[in-house]
Amino acid sequence: MGRALYALSTQQKAVAFGSWFGWALDGYDLVLMLFVISSVNQLFFPSNNSTVGLLATFATYVVALVMRPVGGAIFGNFGDKHGRKKAMIITIMGFSTVTFLTGLLPTWQMAGIIAPILLIILRFVQGLFAGGEWASGSVITMETSPKEMRGLLSGFVQSGYSFGFVLASLAYGVIITAYPGDSFTEIGWRVMFITGIIPGFIALFIRLKMDESEIWLRKSQEIKKKAMEKAPLKKVISNKEQRKWLLLALIVMTGLMYSYYASIGFMPTFLENYANIDKNEVARIMIIVTLAAMIGTIFTGFISQYIGRMKTLTIFASASIILAAPLLYGLYQTTNINEKVLYGSIVVFVSSTAFGPIPAFLSERFPTEIRNTASGFAYNGGLIIGSWSPLIAINLLSNVTSNPSSSFSNLVPFVLALNIIIGASIILIGSRLNPDTRTVDLS
Repeated sequence: MGRALYALSTQQKAVAFGSWFGWALDGYDLVLMLFVISSVNQLFFPSNNSTVGLLATFATYVVALVMRPVGGAIFGNFGDKHGRKKAMIITIMGFSTVTFLTGLLPTWQMAGIIAPILLIILRFVQGLFAGGEWASGSVITMETSPKEMRGLLSGFVQSGYSFGFVLASLAYGVIITAYPGDSFTEIGWRVMFITGIIPGFIALFIRLKMDESEIWLRKSQEIKKKAMEKAPLKKVISNKEQRKWLLLALIVMTGLMYSYYASIGFMPTFLENYANIDKNEVARIMIIVTLAAMIGTIFTGFISQYIGRMKTLTIFASASIILAAPLLYGLYQTTNINEKVLYGSIVVFVSSTAFGPIPAFLSERFPTEIRNTASGFAYNGGLIIGSWSPLIAINLLSNVTSNPSSSFSNLVPFVLALNIIIGASIILIGSRLNPDTRTVDLS
């Protein structure tokens, strides 16, 4: 991979790294919430029932995810009309600021009902900016990449989210050590969010140095006489053929999102609340597990250039269905930390890394004048259903763990595995309905 990236021009590298780093920041912010949910849910949603408090806090997380399709449409529309680079600068500034402000929020004890309302508003706005971030970054990278390297760079850009997960895991590990016990609940979680603005400044600096996509510039010049597409999303929905491709892409994205948030997205909560692992150990496990996800995402993007985008999805979804139950059972039962890391890394590798080919696939699926809008809406649209998988997992697991019988407690890993299998099954359906796109000429 290093040799391949070395062959890129300076501008192609700037675009690829600018997109990758922005997506990493998005991952950092969203994953921070996953790490602190179990620690701070009582600060914003005080309840005598721990499950109710956990559900309420997860609901605020889901708000950000559900708003991402709207953000994808809004900023996708902006990127198709005014350029990918401008959209990327606005989104990186937007969600960096929101991440910072989250760390300054008052708690229920300070402000009463105002506290959760402010949290929900910030998560709402966060979702809008995050939805626009992925589309512009992935599209400009694919439009700038050589055709034969689209698969590799697709996986590389997508791996930025996992890198953000690693950064969040490292930050969590450092801060939980610096602010142990009650001090984390008092101030540690705030430090995690406030420092999130630092990588935002770095990503903004990189993006200001980027050039606009030449493919978009050429297309905008070609159709300037009849004006740029005024409503790209309307064209996607009103055009029968484009609407069909959008719906088929949404099936794939729904399965991927569901599987992702049922596996690696829910894993910190699963380890701490159901496997009864100490916070420090959770951070250690998640760092290694997320590195596995990062490598896996680059790998799936890379092999999709040779065996096809949809075949790659088929292979990994099938592996997820076969391996989810035995791997999670091993993770749940073993008391050896190294074995937990091994089981967790493998289950994440097969269940959450098939995203690698997606930036390439969605860019190849739609024409230039609507590519940003359609890609962003399709990618984030998968969250409309997929983002609910953690809430479904909590409900299913609460029914199992509420029964004192030991035989019922042994069902915990299988219940979580079932949730992952649901997502993988949807991926399989989508991969069979969508054609392979690796030979498409983006211009």
